[in-house]
Amino acid sequence: MFKLLKTDAGSSGSNSARLGEFHTPRGVIKTPVFMNVATAAAIKGGLDSFDLDEIGCQVALCNTYHLHLRPRSGDESGCATGDEVVKDLGGLHKFMNWQKPILTDSGGFQVFSLSKLRKIKEEGVYFSSHIDGRKIFMGPEESMRIQSNLGSDIAMAFDECVENPCDKSYAKSSAEMTVRWLKRCVAELERLNTDQLLFGINQGSTYEDIRIENMKQIADIPLDGYAIGGLAVGESAEEMYRIVETVTPYMPADKPRYLMGVGTPVNLVEAVSRGIDFFDCVLPSRNARHGTLLTSNGQLHIRNEKHALSDLSIDENCGCHTCRNHSRAYMRHLFKANEMLAMRLAVIHNLYYYNNLMARIRGSIENGEFDALKREVLDAYHNSAN
Repeated sequence: MFKLLKTDAGSSGSNSARLGEFHTPRGVIKTPVFMNVATAAAIKGGLDSFDLDEIGCQVALCNTYHLHLRPRSGDESGCATGDEVVKDLGGLHKFMNWQKPILTDSGGFQVFSLSKLRKIKEEGVYFSSHIDGRKIFMGPEESMRIQSNLGSDIAMAFDECVENPCDKSYAKSSAEMTVRWLKRCVAELERLNTDQLLFGINQGSTYEDIRIENMKQIADIPLDGYAIGGLAVGESAEEMYRIVETVTPYMPADKPRYLMGVGTPVNLVEAVSRGIDFFDCVLPSRNARHGTLLTSNGQLHIRNEKHALSDLSIDENCGCHTCRNHSRAYMRHLFKANEMLAMRLAVIHNLYYYNNLMARIRGSIENGEFDALKREVLDAYHNSAN
């Protein structure tokens, strides 16, 4: 499924930047790749599948938890769940009219975020819906069935994402349970007899010995890819990089490596240099909706007064729809006037920036110039004051 084409000539070992291709039922994903987060089968900010295609998106990531809750067929008890509705309508690809690969998360991180509404047991997690308070149970088997109903190309194993800081004894027992849950996910996906690919998730908080042991156990299970979860949840960037460097030597070199929920442009180049292939994060679209735009010169805060009369584009080096057609002055006006168009144009720009950055990263690895590109990004964002 995964073909490693080249590693960065400027580094060596398991922590090298990697250029690859991952074959899925709906096409080849060129890695390293950033997956655009379409939580409820849509990008927040008013983008649809045609926009995603135009900005160069290769993979859309949809949310198992949210799509299980809605769309529902009605408000009555016993009505079809959201994933059952999506299945009846032909699956996620048809539902959102997106024909390229889709990855669905397992729901584990959303359960983590509902810490006041949940109870975790060996069989799974009992929690209350954040929408209407109704009681819900989700375990490994339920997560696999939901993702099967959604019809994604890549399913994520159900795991527990622990908070940081976390007591070491709890982190250890949680990581051990995550391995047991993974084995149940594998068995359920085999029973469902789908063509979905399955990624396992490494856990263990910021404890190196737990992370290593957990990764060894997961790597012994033949999967289509392996992820590092439970980071970007409050620890410093330096701690995150330390854990990535600790774990990647134990991740199978012939399978894609996914760092979940990360991150900033700096995080991306730093993690790529440590051997990571897949990324996702809500940051580019969230920042865009609040007027923080990402450029080749670092961050730009479009609401600032200094942009009020500027006829410059957001980024002269950007080829997105927004930069080709609109000025900074117009974008600032839209935000100040609370026009919905402001968010749409800003999200288009930021997601284009991320997808274009990943394309440049792939090109730089191919041409032996990754280190220069990494320094360019680090300099731009460390010196950004726009």
